[in-house]
Formats: sequence, C-alpha cells, structure tokens
Amino acid sequence: MNVPSIRSGIRILGILLAGSLAVAPGLSAQQEQKPPSLKQDTQTKQAPSAAPQVEPPKSDPEEDAAYKAFYDVKADALDQRIKLGEQFLQRYPNSKYGSQVYAGLTQAYYGKEQYDKMYAAADKALALKPDNVDVLVLVGWVIPHNYDPNDMDADRRLDKAEGYLTHALALLPTVVKPDNMTDDQFAKAKTENTAMAHSGLGLVDFRRQDWDKSAKELDQAVKLSAKPDQVDYFVMGRDLQLLKRYAESADAYQKCAQMPGGVQDRCKQLGNDVKKLAASQPAQPKP
Repeated sequence: MNVPSIRSGIRILGILLAGSLAVAPGLSAQQEQKPPSLKQDTQTKQAPSAAPQVEPPKSDPEEDAAYKAFYDVKADALDQRIKLGEQFLQRYPNSKYGSQVYAGLTQAYYGKEQYDKMYAAADKALALKPDNVDVLVLVGWVIPHNYDPNDMDADRRLDKAEGYLTHALALLPTVVKPDNMTDDQFAKAKTENTAMAHSGLGLVDFRRQDWDKSAKELDQAVKLSAKPDQVDYFVMGRDLQLLKRYAESADAYQKCAQMPGGVQDRCKQLGNDVKKLAASQPAQPKP
C-alpha cells in the first residue's frame, strides 16, 4: 500500500509554524525585533557553565537589517523568503543569525516541496544548533512521509528520522517558555510538537512494517493533537487491519473518513471492508 502524498495529509502546525522566524531571547542585538516563537527557535535548559564570560560580537547594522527583512517576510511568501534567506547566507556566511535563517529556509523549502534543499538547510541549522526542536520534529516527520522504498538510502533516512524525533521528545520537557507566550499557548505548542513527533515515529514504524509499534505511536499522536492528522488515522487503520484487530481498524478508518482530505473516500471503503471482517470474526471469550 502506498501512503498518500505528504501534501494530502499535512498537519496544521498551529500558532507556532505561522512564519515566525524569531531568534532566541536574550541576544543583545535582537531586542527590538519581534519576540521569539517556540516553533521556530526553541530553547532548552542548559547547565550553568563555568567558562569565562565572552563579550558578544558587535552588532552590524546592515546584517541586522538584512536579517529583519528576511524575518518580516509574510509566511506565505515562500519565494521571497527563500530569495532573501539565500542572499543573506551568501553575504553573511558566518552570521550569528545563521541557525535561524537556515531554520526558516527549512520551512520555506518544505512549503515549496523542495525536499533536497529542505534537508540540506536542516542539516546546517542543526549543525549550528543541534537542539532545535522545531527543525528536528519537522524533518523527522517529513522523511517517512516523503519516502521512496527504492532509494538506496531509504533505511538510513528512516534511522535519521527516528533519531531526530526521539531526540526531540527527550528535549521537549526541558524547553524554556519564551517571554512572549502565555502558559496556555506554550503548553499547547509543546503538546502539538509532541503529537507530531509521535506521528512521525508512527510512520517510521509503518515503513518498517512494525504494525503494532506504529499503531501505538499513531494512537498517541491523534490523542495529543488538537487537530489530528487524517493520514495518521488512515495508517493506524491499516496497521490494525494487518494485525487483524478489525473492530479497532474500522474505528480508525471511520474517523479518517469523517475528515476532509485526499484519503477520505479510501477510508470509507476500507472502513466498510474491515467492518465485514470484524463481523465474521468469532466472538472473543470473556475473561
């Protein structure tokens, strides 16, 4: 079975992926910019360092202005964001804003479905900031959706996705709340990131044909997310069908069929099929 194109099951990333490209709070050259968004530049708690304090580099007004121009681009102006981001990195290859720009380009390339460029930008973003939860989750989620079993690197890519998502789940409990977010917004943001990470892991397990593990991960994803992904229900239905848990499979397909999207009709059909299989199963003895 071929999982539908990623564009048919894109998760709405909520208040956090609306185009914010803010940087980590507390950097002296960025105090006049818009406050940071967890989805774009998540921070994690770090142990105090005994190293001597190093004076931050002096601000370059032209560099700051170029970054602000990139940052201020509207979320849906992907071509403009890519153009300004690429120009910025060419002009300022060692910029203090490098990780944020690469992270922003990761999202923009994703929006344009330029996955090779997305992966390359993400690698550079994570080389500069390995604990960027937003990049880890997004790329880890995309890889198993945008999957080619004939790719010689397919297994390696799945391993990479699993590593990213597992690392993100370990980091999320330590994420520091940005000053511009309310406690409620922050809690919802972390929950959605957690849901998306479990969604990605569920797809990784599905690609590896580990139906039981996949179903468990996807069950966590749909329970956590305020707006569950239709594809998660679709794949979970398939997992449970292959496990011959037909009644549970029918329930997952039914929930998928109630959501508008590219697999709605397919879920209706499969749901009817597994209902017949459930009805033909012998009743399980009561414990």
